[in-house]
Amino acid sequence: MFKDILLAITPSELCDCAAEAAFHFAQRFESRLVIAHVCGMAQGWGDMEFLESSGEVAKIKASVEEYYKEKLRGLDNYEVKVVPGVPHVEILRIARKMNADLVVMGPHTKEYSEQRSRMWGMTGSTLEQVSQKAACPVMIVAKSTPYGEHNFLNIVAATDFSDQADCAVHYGGQIARHYKAALTVFHCVDLSGESGRVSLGHDEIKRAIAESKAHLEESYGDKLRGIKNCSFESWEGMPAMEILKLARMREANLIMVAHHTRERDPEKAFLGSTVVQVALNSPCPTISVNRHFDLRCGLMYDQAGEAVETPHKAAAGAGG
Repeated sequence: MFKDILLAITPSELCDCAAEAAFHFAQRFESRLVIAHVCGMAQGWGDMEFLESSGEVAKIKASVEEYYKEKLRGLDNYEVKVVPGVPHVEILRIARKMNADLVVMGPHTKEYSEQRSRMWGMTGSTLEQVSQKAACPVMIVAKSTPYGEHNFLNIVAATDFSDQADCAVHYGGQIARHYKAALTVFHCVDLSGESGRVSLGHDEIKRAIAESKAHLEESYGDKLRGIKNCSFESWEGMPAMEILKLARMREANLIMVAHHTRERDPEKAFLGSTVVQVALNSPCPTISVNRHFDLRCGLMYDQAGEAVETPHKAAAGAGG
């Protein structure tokens, strides 16, 4: 399913959960795996250009290989890349160059680990930049999952009916078909205005929720036809909190979210709102999708939703 995987890491326990997921997918799908670490920030901008010539990059690469040597023994097709530069810029560059169909990332910094519970609204991180600008889906794994148990049985796909959210639901549908998983498509009716208070009455809230659920079924019912266990849910609240609540209720193994909510300007719609809040507080992996992308699993699906083998793997959709 995932043929070319980029694991963006710092070689420490902070990214162990993400690394475990990437190693499992690479083994299961016989994927090409590129393990990338971007160095230079700790050394300072003035020293960055000398990291390569000084031999420091080679030393860091050796330490990455040593850190993951036990896991790498089970992989045949992998490469470790250590490059100096700005983390999100280099991760995006490597992903484009290798034509990755999945980027896997963890929290990356001690600050993330310590401040996860206070992440509501934080912006500007490497996670944000990569998820916002990557041409392929980005999986964020912040908590431990038993090794080898990334078998998606229950998927939650959140939508705000934007074009980006439609891409997330579409991709979630492909994964659900591939894994024969249950899929719940969810829309949170955010009734709070600028004041943060709900001004609607009980009947108006009920009407808004009913309209939202009808909109879900109208927008996605035909597109998700053939998924054996597909349902639509809608209720009011704060989007991130309600997505997490639904994921717990469904015992979700995977959450699909668009890289932003209703913000139309992509430069303002940083991941620091809904997706960071979900990804860093979710017990399961979260995939951020910001444009159309097809699974490269060599499968297509008939009108009944059954897998049909094809001679070529699916190509990434348009969207640059």
